[in-house]
Order: sequence, then structure tokens, then C-alpha cells
Amino acid sequence: MCGRFTLTKVDGHGIAQRFDVPQYPEEATLGRFNVCPTEQIAIVSEKERERKMRAVRWGLVPSWAKELGKGPLLINARRESVASKKPFADLYARPDRRCLVLADGWYEWLRSESPEQPRVPFRYTVDGGEPFAFAGLFGWTKIGEDFLASATILTTGANEVCSPVHDRMPVVLGGPEEEAAWIAGADDPELLAPLAAARTSARPANPAVNRAGVEGPELIEPPSPEPRAQQSLL
Repeated sequence: MCGRFTLTKVDGHGIAQRFDVPQYPEEATLGRFNVCPTEQIAIVSEKERERKMRAVRWGLVPSWAKELGKGPLLINARRESVASKKPFADLYARPDRRCLVLADGWYEWLRSESPEQPRVPFRYTVDGGEPFAFAGLFGWTKIGEDFLASATILTTGANEVCSPVHDRMPVVLGGPEEEAAWIAGADDPELLAPLAAARTSARPANPAVNRAGVEGPELIEPPSPEPRAQQSLL
């Protein structure tokens, strides 16, 4: 699964160039070290061969929903059932509802041996920390008098780097060619296969990231070891 991710980059121009889109990401979606469900995320979609950047809510809100906060929080969709399971199937069938979810890392948690200890977070990066795109789907929902755009991230089986911590991982598209194929509507299972383990790195992160709402570059760094107690001099 993917329950938290990062987009630590703040260079909107560079992000726009990397994903071949004329608009910059909204400032609130950049410089993020702990992106949580229901927050705004940067996505790229394409319609009639024109790409567009937009900020949307993370957690797909079904088109039939009348208010927020009711029902499950659809932050992920399994690649194995995305083409047949509602509310994802209708979006999957429409190329203009596919999207790239922009990121440069994601978190998974390893349960501690002791139930009294917090879970240990790990941050995963691609190609040494370069920006990449998750495969996503987005849609529009009318809530009251306003239209809300929201998105979900596809998941797949874990590769060899990710599997020791979790048996699932987000679908990381392999690069610009795969990204273009996804948002053009390609129905190729290989697009949604686990990213090659050789391109994936894992590193312990700061347990402070376990709490939603905290931010800062210190979250992607493992905590400093506690100094050993000084031995008494006899």
C-alpha cells in the first residue's frame, strides 16, 4: 500500500520540465516530507494530447458521494482489480481520468518486536532520490455547490527491496515513456508491474513521521543514536 509519501523538491520549474507540462505545481504541494491522506497532492493528466498540472485531494471521493468523511478513504487501488472494481473501473477505462501522482519517495512501516515500541518507518526512493510518478486515477465529485477533484494511487506486489517491510508497494511508472503510455490509456500489465529492485533504495526514517501533520526535512533522516551513558569512574 502507500499511506504516506514525499515530494521534497521545491523547484516548480524543474518539476514542470521533468513531466513535460506548462504549469508549475501549486506551492503547497512542494517541499513536502510527510504527505498524508486528504491533503492536496500534485498530479498531471492529459486530454487531447495536452497535459495539465493540478492539485487534488488524496483519497478518491466516489462520484455518488454527497459529503466528505463518509465511507472508506480510497487512497489506494489494487492493480489486480482496478479495471473491474467500482469506483475505480470507470476511471481506469477513461484515459482522461488517469494521472501521474508526483513524488520523490514513500514510506512504509515495520512493526517492532515489542508491542510497546512504535513502528519503524522506512523511506523508499527511486534512482537515488529523483522525482518520479505513481500511477493514479482521479475524478470529480459535486459536494454541496462545489466540485471536488480527488485521486487514488495504484499499488502492486512488492519488489525485493520493499517486501521485507510490506508485501505491497505503489506502482512507480518506469520513466517518461511509461508515464506517457499510462495517461494515454494503455492497457499493458507491464506498466503496473513492480519497479525493478535495482532502482529502489530503502532507508530508515525518523519515527516522528508516524504522526500526521508534522513536516520538515528531519523526517527523512534516521534519528541520531542516543549517547551511551558515561561509565562511572572508580
